[in-house]
Amino acid sequence: MTPHTTRVLSVLLTTLILSVHIVDGAADSWPQFRGGRAGVAADDPALPDTWSATENIVWKIDVPGRGWSSPIVWGDHVFVTAAVNTKEADEPLKPVPSYTARSFGGPMSGRDIGSSSDAHRWVVWDIDFKTGKVRWQGTVLTGVPVEPKHQKNSYASETPATDGERVYVYSGNAGLFAFDMNGKPVWSKPMGPFKIRSGWGPAASPSVHKDRVYIVNDNDDRSFVAAYDARTGAEIWKVNRDEGSNWTTPFVWENGVRTEIVTAGTDKVRSYDLDGKLLWTLTGMSTIQIPTPLSAHGLLYISSGYPADPLRPVYAIRPGASGDISLKPGETSNASIVWSVPTLGAYSPSGLVHGDYYYTLIDRGILTCNDAKTGREIYPRQRITADAASFTASPWAYNGRIFAMSEEGDTYVLQAGPTFKVLGKNSLNEMTLATPAVAGGSLIVRTASKLYRIGRKP
Repeated sequence: MTPHTTRVLSVLLTTLILSVHIVDGAADSWPQFRGGRAGVAADDPALPDTWSATENIVWKIDVPGRGWSSPIVWGDHVFVTAAVNTKEADEPLKPVPSYTARSFGGPMSGRDIGSSSDAHRWVVWDIDFKTGKVRWQGTVLTGVPVEPKHQKNSYASETPATDGERVYVYSGNAGLFAFDMNGKPVWSKPMGPFKIRSGWGPAASPSVHKDRVYIVNDNDDRSFVAAYDARTGAEIWKVNRDEGSNWTTPFVWENGVRTEIVTAGTDKVRSYDLDGKLLWTLTGMSTIQIPTPLSAHGLLYISSGYPADPLRPVYAIRPGASGDISLKPGETSNASIVWSVPTLGAYSPSGLVHGDYYYTLIDRGILTCNDAKTGREIYPRQRITADAASFTASPWAYNGRIFAMSEEGDTYVLQAGPTFKVLGKNSLNEMTLATPAVAGGSLIVRTASKLYRIGRKP
């Protein structure tokens, strides 16, 4: 073997090793809301199809306080946040059949909101992935909540994000805070408080891309989208938005043309370049905006589905758009929009693309399936179960299965593909609104009082 051949083989071997490490690293991480692939995890035979409060439980721990933020994972670190009442323990939460004129703890105000005059401590925990033991806990801030919240919201509903060097904890009414992986506070960016529509409170999570953290804060005072240096917290740019309150997380869309920061809103969907320049806009959303955009098959998917509105659309958008790409009356596509369906969107759960199919989990426990590339209906609305009335967590997928978790903590396992079929039901017997994380051959599920690591056990 010649020296040149040896060098070539060495380079190829190194590249292969690095590729394997990259794939493994991706499988071991779920760094922000819905992970890196919008709820789709790499297939892994270790991932569970069945579980209960005692079956296939690697560990479970109590999580003090309240929070509907999702857990995130980086290697052997599991991060979760909550707001802990420092005066007294909150009453246990239970699902309610109708979210009207009732609050989870706190005085009534004639609307479906609640507030607290007790001091709270906003906390982030780093939990050892293998053992479930708390590695460290960091206090983000302490004080009395400055704004009320919807009964389905919490004071810690924004999911943190991490890049493996720092974990970024965001509160739409307090600011952005960074800790290193050992729990040391690195920087903070105070902001707010802001008035949120009807006193419902914020919920949009941060997004991390390369060396920046992006946030959208849509409120009834002064809405904006901003980029911050991940290392220092320095504001790189900030753009004001002519928007009212929204609850959707910004989505970083890396496509074949460019990288965009996509923000869904009630008034408009807006996409910005990495310098904060507006690229395109889209009108035609429902009056309350919650689902987060996603991408697959080279397309961007936007959904909006407030149940009381006649327009509850899903749009599939191709890269390279500019200006106003809104549909004209009677149109379902144009030069920038590949397909759209005006009544396909869900209220709370974000859409899911698995394989060639786009799935919508409607809050009342209904699943639909469309061709992800064309929008063609594969199967119409199918009721998952008559036993669950509400689904708030976004669906996820792996191993040819779609998973939909109800507010009662029951996860329904569905067959992926063109045929609707319910394969099973897994119960944890406690309320949950948080979307799980999938990493390291395990499912990390947050309920009202606990955090579970679920995985196949011999």
